[in-house]
Amino acid sequence: MTDSIVSRENNGHNQALAALRQGSGKGEITSSTEIAPGIALYADPDSGASGSWVSPAGRLLEIALSAPPGGRWAALHVRLDAADLAGRDWLGLICRSAAPGEVMVRPCLRSGHEGGFADCFFPRHLLSTAEPMTHADALHLPSTPEIPGDAPWRELVLFLPRGDVTWHLHDLRLVLA
Repeated sequence: MTDSIVSRENNGHNQALAALRQGSGKGEITSSTEIAPGIALYADPDSGASGSWVSPAGRLLEIALSAPPGGRWAALHVRLDAADLAGRDWLGLICRSAAPGEVMVRPCLRSGHEGGFADCFFPRHLLSTAEPMTHADALHLPSTPEIPGDAPWRELVLFLPRGDVTWHLHDLRLVLA
C-alpha cells in the first residue's frame, strides 16, 4: 500500500499546500519566514537573508532569496505526518520545479530525537532549470539505518544553494510504500 505523507486532505500542512496552489499568499523573506502552517523558509541568521516569496495560482512557491555567499545554509522546511515508518520499505519524493538559472537543491529527511535531530539526504540532488522538470528519488528504509523507525517529528528539508537563488516549486509529493 502506498500512502502520501504530504498530500492528505485532512492535515494542516496539506491545507497549506492546497492554499499555496490556489495562489493565496506572498511575503518577505528573512532568516525565519513562516510561509504557511508547517511550511517555512529558514536561513543562517548571520547571512542577512532577504527576498520575497509568492504562491501564484497553480504553483506552490516562487522564491527569490538574496543572501551573501558566506551564509552557511538556507532551506525550505515542510513538516510531515509520518513519525512512525516501521514496516515501511520506501519513502519517495516527487517534485516539479524550475528556475531562471540552474539551481541544485539537496532534499533531506529530518527526524527529530531527544536532544536534536538526524538528517538523511536523498541520494540525488534536485536540478531545476528554465524548463520545468520533474524529479523523483527514493530512500530504501530497511537499508538506511540513519532513519529511525519512529520519531517524535519529521520534516522534509530542501536545502537551497548558498548566495542569491530564484527557485519555482510547482509541485511536491512524498509517498510511503
